[in-house]
Amino acid sequence: MPEGDTIHRAAATLSAALAGKELTGFEAPAFPRGRHPREGERIDRVWARGKHLLIGFDGGLTLHTHLRMTGSWHLLGNEPRRRRSRRTQVVTVRAGEVEAACFSAPIVELLGADELRRHPVLSLLGPDLCLDDADLDEVLRRLERLDPSTEIGVALLDQTVAAGVGNVYRSEIAWACLVDPCRPLRSVDLATRRNLYSTAGRLLRMNLTTTSRTTYRGGLAVYGLAGRACPRCSDTIAHRRLGEHARSVWWCPGCQR
Repeated sequence: MPEGDTIHRAAATLSAALAGKELTGFEAPAFPRGRHPREGERIDRVWARGKHLLIGFDGGLTLHTHLRMTGSWHLLGNEPRRRRSRRTQVVTVRAGEVEAACFSAPIVELLGADELRRHPVLSLLGPDLCLDDADLDEVLRRLERLDPSTEIGVALLDQTVAAGVGNVYRSEIAWACLVDPCRPLRSVDLATRRNLYSTAGRLLRMNLTTTSRTTYRGGLAVYGLAGRACPRCSDTIAHRRLGEHARSVWWCPGCQR
């Protein structure tokens, strides 16, 4: 699943191509025609909230997409349509010669202002750690609402606490902070909690302008590297599945105690 840095990069690319321009075409087969933004409307804004990408139109509608494991946004340029036949094109937004398309996204919605404000997922998102001004005090308050037996590695993925962290970053954050991701929240003190989320924001923001994700010396420290030597202590990197959804996590038992 794309993490916050990937979605923010996509939003920045789409914003540069679309924002402020007049809509010349909108295709979304899943929506009734009357629900579409109209040609001639201005594309007000393209932005990301954690792992969610949104496009706002001055007629009052906002397009919300969540890519999960299958979706992607592309600026199509002169790509022949026949080359797109193997992908499910769920939304197309055109502004003059620019054509942006979303493929295979499982969540695609057009929301009015009230629907956007009351959205059952978007309205609950925690502070976006990809932003410089993410409120860490609010993150820590939200963390207190979780069951104290929750593993910190599970809490890091909870988007209602803080938005943007996915599976790659949770392993890298825990390693950078010398924290075993399997530790329950009750055993993680306030200073360590703040350090984890501060580090999360720093690592996410480091990767907002590059597609070659780096968290440690030009690459990754532990994610996907089970059986290799830890770059800090040389112990063997371990792997297990964690939490209700049994998602993989990597860590070093030698220095993440």
